[in-house]
Amino acid sequence: MNNFNNILFLDIETVPQFDCYGSLPEEWKPLWDGKAAHLIRNREGETPETVYNRAGIYAEFGKVICISCGYITGYGSDKKMVLKSFYGDDEKMLLDEFSSVLASWSRDGNDKLLCAHNGKEFDFPYLCRRMIISSIPIPPILNTQGKKPWEVRHLDTMELWRFGDMKSYTSLNLLACVLGIPTPKDDIDGSMVWELYWSPKTSEEKDRAMQRIVTYCQKDVLTVAQIYLRLSGNELLNPENVEIKN
Repeated sequence: MNNFNNILFLDIETVPQFDCYGSLPEEWKPLWDGKAAHLIRNREGETPETVYNRAGIYAEFGKVICISCGYITGYGSDKKMVLKSFYGDDEKMLLDEFSSVLASWSRDGNDKLLCAHNGKEFDFPYLCRRMIISSIPIPPILNTQGKKPWEVRHLDTMELWRFGDMKSYTSLNLLACVLGIPTPKDDIDGSMVWELYWSPKTSEEKDRAMQRIVTYCQKDVLTVAQIYLRLSGNELLNPENVEIKN
């Protein structure tokens, strides 16, 4: 496998663009109804309104509220991971800031890589779509358009675990457990993010909720890195050797 010092590990958290189905602009309701029809097929009692909490997984109906990324320095027991997060209600601003980080990260050479769990199916394309919607140029290291497969600088820990078995889906939590790596889901999990984001009423409650989401996202990034190290036969990171940059 590749030199892990050249990899930027990342994870994103997304939510529906509105707090509930009733808040959707009228022109968007039939569009969501069409998308939701596939979600509620053969599911008695479900409606486009009851499944609106799942809108966040679609770039057309959701938005990014947190991007956490990290890289590893050093080798062996001296390895350290540096984490940084971009988060908040202003999606365009956090995407713009993250785009600058990607540009800086990949400027040093063509050996730089991005890694996420299920990143090729979710994180990478979601970021590209939301950047286009926000009129932000897609950084070359993220953009796959027009590239040959061997030119794409993306790693996916779920794909690495598949070993060619394309019908298999393995969650980050399950893979971490199988490999003896501490779970990142010790406070919240991905299904809780939308409610945690949209439920708070006061600014203090919103700040606390957002910090829980950011912490959860950072734990996912650390777990992705640990899984990659385990799959590549390297010693795991000491959780105490993690630095979080503001």
